[in-house]
Amino acid sequence: MLGQILGTAFVAVMGTAVPVLAQKAAGPPNDTCLACHGDADAKSGTGKSVAVDAKKFAQSVHGGLGLDCVACHTDLAETTEFPHAEKLARVTCATCHDQASAAFDTSIHAQARRQTPGSVAPTCVDCHTTHEIRSAKDPESRTYPLNLPDTCGRCHGDPSIIQQGGIRAGNVANLYRDSIHGKAISRSGLLVAANCTSCHGGHEIRPKADAQSRVHRANVPSTCGACHAGIKTQYDAGVHGQALAKGDGRAPVCADCHTAHQIQRSDIGSWQLDVIRECGTCHADKIKTYRDTFHGQVTSLGFVRVATCSSCHGAHAVHPRTDPRSTVSDARLLETCRQCHVSATSGFIRYDPHADKNDRARNPVLFYSSRFMTWLLAGTFGFFGLHALLWLPRGVIARRQKRSSESSPDAGPDQTSG
Repeated sequence: MLGQILGTAFVAVMGTAVPVLAQKAAGPPNDTCLACHGDADAKSGTGKSVAVDAKKFAQSVHGGLGLDCVACHTDLAETTEFPHAEKLARVTCATCHDQASAAFDTSIHAQARRQTPGSVAPTCVDCHTTHEIRSAKDPESRTYPLNLPDTCGRCHGDPSIIQQGGIRAGNVANLYRDSIHGKAISRSGLLVAANCTSCHGGHEIRPKADAQSRVHRANVPSTCGACHAGIKTQYDAGVHGQALAKGDGRAPVCADCHTAHQIQRSDIGSWQLDVIRECGTCHADKIKTYRDTFHGQVTSLGFVRVATCSSCHGAHAVHPRTDPRSTVSDARLLETCRQCHVSATSGFIRYDPHADKNDRARNPVLFYSSRFMTWLLAGTFGFFGLHALLWLPRGVIARRQKRSSESSPDAGPDQTSG
């Protein structure tokens, strides 16, 4: 139907080598089609624009391969009468791009289109356009790394589409633009900065609840580790990474501390204060005792020039205290304290940074001191409270007697007649 295949070419689409048939169809040549569609004002019977920019098509991936219009619009391959029928068969990208199409078919976008008639979920043309498709390596392409945030943001940054599509994550495009990754792309033009496809994939974007999704909780460290390889090595060796590897879904992953789209610089004071609170979501007992200390009280006031959780325990390579690698192990604790307290001695580490006044076994002196102070305060306030209560009736009687004596006729000054 499409005529004789003259050769096979390869073109990079979304960074993957995909076979595309460079073919000469038996139908009308492009010039015949452009005789009508080359007019910028060309419209269908319903008023929809059907114009094709010949120059842009020639610069596109398909135009560069010499493909004819009928290579995609296959139902016109045998057409000899023009103008052709108003309604044409839907173009099937899978004819050439079978692997990308198969991957897209597993995505959340394809699922949304299957489940919801009239879904606003994107198809191939929404990301790649129609007649102006360019290689992902072309700076003019919508799928070029620096342009991807805007391409995805056409849906994930549009409040009406977010509402219509029921996108639970909300306006993630704006969150991403304010993140360290987004700023690296928009302000610094760094091609190596993580963009949407770096984390979610290109065609095979899956919901985070899907175990095969790149952003599924168990897969997040590997996804982030694709760029942050050194950090992933530390995380995997730490107590959190070990717990996750054993299938503990409660173990924190990268997104728990750094968030998903609004990732900030870790040396910013506001983030360092927020991550203390994040540690406390799991270690509630530890954050409570930390807040009772000088360190905790200073951070509560908004200052970060004192020890935070990571200052003592580390950030990614967190180990149990019994592990010799731990920064709070007996062998390394003094070294850890000396990061701030340079003159600390061996006696300095006897200080308990998580002293609990309610834990008699761990802190017996503090426990009994706390109880003594509690009873002392209760006794003091109780004694003087009782004293005030007992004094109240006598005070009332004394006031009445005073008012009575002041109002009596005999209580006034002596008066004599002259």
